[in-house]
Amino acid sequence: MAALPLATAEVCDANSHMITSGELRALQPIFRTYGGRRLFAGPVVTVKVFEDNVLVRALLEEKGEGRVLVVDGGGSLRRALLGGNIAMLAQNNGWAGIVINGCVRDVDEINGCDVGVRALGSHPMKSDKKGAGEKHVPVTIAGARICDGEWLYADADGILVSGTELSV
Repeated sequence: MAALPLATAEVCDANSHMITSGELRALQPIFRTYGGRRLFAGPVVTVKVFEDNVLVRALLEEKGEGRVLVVDGGGSLRRALLGGNIAMLAQNNGWAGIVINGCVRDVDEINGCDVGVRALGSHPMKSDKKGAGEKHVPVTIAGARICDGEWLYADADGILVSGTELSV
């Protein structure tokens, strides 16, 4: 079950001790905002790929149940890991959001979907389809280590990750 979206600035103000201890981490502000949801939150599912979105699609074909898919795409700006069709799949399967250390395409279609998306940018080229990568592994993106089962909170001010569900 997904958490209610919280204002990330308020979460930081109310949990300074968690920031100091490293339990609450803020991702570096490198992402652009896409998708119909401007704020989202939920438990994390991770995947690590490089210019190949087969595993991304496979995970988003599962019931999302308000979860957030975190994709370590190696920071590639050469191919898109998410397009309009897969974003619609995520919406229809109940995913709250997708954070991609890589690119998207079909931006207008993604923006029409009721799912939150953060990515480094957009690129018109589709990804490879070899199925290479790893699911449910720790990833490090935007200066933060993120593991399956942690909680992610995203809004206009930024993205936070915590080992536990938070409240203010």
